[in-house]
Amino acid sequence: MQRILAVVSQKGGVGKTTTAINVAAAFAQRGVKTLLVDMDPQGSVRFGVGLQGPGTGPGIADYLTGARELKDIVRGTALPFLRVLLAGSVADSGDHGAYQALVASSTRLGELLALARDRGYLVIVDTPPGLGPVVHRVLGVADRVLVPLQCEPLALQTTSQILKGIRTAVAEHPKLKLEGIILTMFEEHNALSTRIAAYVRQHLPADLVFDVTIPRTAATVEAFAAGQPVVVRSPADEASVAYTALADVLATRMAG
Repeated sequence: MQRILAVVSQKGGVGKTTTAINVAAAFAQRGVKTLLVDMDPQGSVRFGVGLQGPGTGPGIADYLTGARELKDIVRGTALPFLRVLLAGSVADSGDHGAYQALVASSTRLGELLALARDRGYLVIVDTPPGLGPVVHRVLGVADRVLVPLQCEPLALQTTSQILKGIRTAVAEHPKLKLEGIILTMFEEHNALSTRIAAYVRQHLPADLVFDVTIPRTAATVEAFAAGQPVVVRSPADEASVAYTALADVLATRMAG
């Protein structure tokens, strides 16, 4: 399996980073060599994989400037088959505009991800929210794209925007394929959450929305705070089971 999967969303707070981390961890638990890449200048992946704290070391931003090479930025995790590339120095800087311009102009990102893929890694890329230059560049080098959609009204309103942006990216890069929308933070006993999930499934093509739904659970929040994927910390939790099922579906699709 040699693919590059981008995880994108129009707005923040929909479980994008949590989804990227847990899907990557679920693949690693299957024995798949997996590389999780944090392209979001906020650098939140470091917290979810237990590499938080000051001085997290060089990362993607430093590689793109040429200050560091790949061997300098690859980090191990508690899972033998999971490696990560953190955002790097940009996560401690307020100059995200310069970072966006760097990503948009550099050829090193495409070279890096292609190298990882050619070395047998499944590459999962966490991106910043929205359809800015970083996301546009990532979609230009990715093979597949996954869209987390929180079961709440505001997130629903952004669906058409992100799908339009992905369609534009596919037109420019025909190899890119939309894997689909994964509903996140679903609350079974919340009437609004239930209505939104039903609305999405009713109004979007069935093959565009995963049958799997990621529930909102306390264990997910606790795991992130503890610096662990929930699939590792609480494997019996409903969210863990759902993320594992999502990885199973993606594995079957991307094997072809």
